[in-house]
Amino acid sequence: MPLDPQVVAYRARRAAAGTPQLYQQTLAEARAADLAAIRAGGGDAEPVHEVRDTHVPGPDGDLPIRIHRPAGAGPLPTLVYFFGGGWTLGSVDTADGICRRLANAVPCQVITVGYRLAPEHRFPAAVLDCHAATTWIAAHAAELGVDPRRLAVGGDSAGGNLAAAVTLLARRDGAPELAGQLLVYPNTVHRGETESMRAADDPYLFNRTSVEWYWGHYLADPADGRNPLASPLLADDLGGLPPALVITAEYDPLRDEGERYAERLRDAGVPTELSRYPGMVHGFFAMSGVLDGGRRAVDQAAGWLRGRLLTSEAGATYAAGAGRPVGARRADG
Repeated sequence: MPLDPQVVAYRARRAAAGTPQLYQQTLAEARAADLAAIRAGGGDAEPVHEVRDTHVPGPDGDLPIRIHRPAGAGPLPTLVYFFGGGWTLGSVDTADGICRRLANAVPCQVITVGYRLAPEHRFPAAVLDCHAATTWIAAHAAELGVDPRRLAVGGDSAGGNLAAAVTLLARRDGAPELAGQLLVYPNTVHRGETESMRAADDPYLFNRTSVEWYWGHYLADPADGRNPLASPLLADDLGGLPPALVITAEYDPLRDEGERYAERLRDAGVPTELSRYPGMVHGFFAMSGVLDGGRRAVDQAAGWLRGRLLTSEAGATYAAGAGRPVGARRADG
């Protein structure tokens, strides 16, 4: 189908304003513009029962995390979430809106990990950070109010790539046991020669030049792109990974590689749901304030997580008693 009318309006606003692409800016400018755009597109921040900033040990120093906790006592089902931004942009702030919505809608605890960014810290720094944080959270579940039997990982774009890599490492190590993986338009292969990549040349939307710019910052050597921790689609075996929900957008250069990854998961026997959103573009998951498709996708993700995290007796008891949050405390004051 053609671009969604709301996407058409969004694109027209960018064109009229002469908004430069992030790859046309300095890193500092791009990082600030990325956060501003996500806040503008995400709409009003939902109140959550508790939002708290703290840190966990990482491979090269402490890593910031932000905990979004809905109402409810005791250990909670938990999603560890990795923000997008091409491994180059982003922070716990850019994922704040998504995490608030998911925390309320599932309901579950959502913990965002502030992994190190490229090009200051190239591959595999972000993978190692996300894996270390997830492992630490599972090992210190009681301290963080996490139910380790109901622990999932997820992320959008580069965050989806990192979530997939973490599942590969968790399978290798035999821990932590993960209940699911939420992959929203994930990067799954370096230099993917796909139809959706070749078609993505719109100067006002995320396009193939954007993808190339991010990979150029992330990889110290293009040969690293053959590593399955950078390109999960290249893993020899995807069997034994946690169940997955893969969300893609019709007009996204990453569409085909995300869908190929979902197909490979299915072929390996992994319970996998794949959902393509017609008329949508890369980034729509974070644009619930301006795109109805973004709201629907977040609702779908929440429903899928609810099924993965709240299906047991303990989870059902929590879901029944949690209710909706009645107050909020922002981590930024």
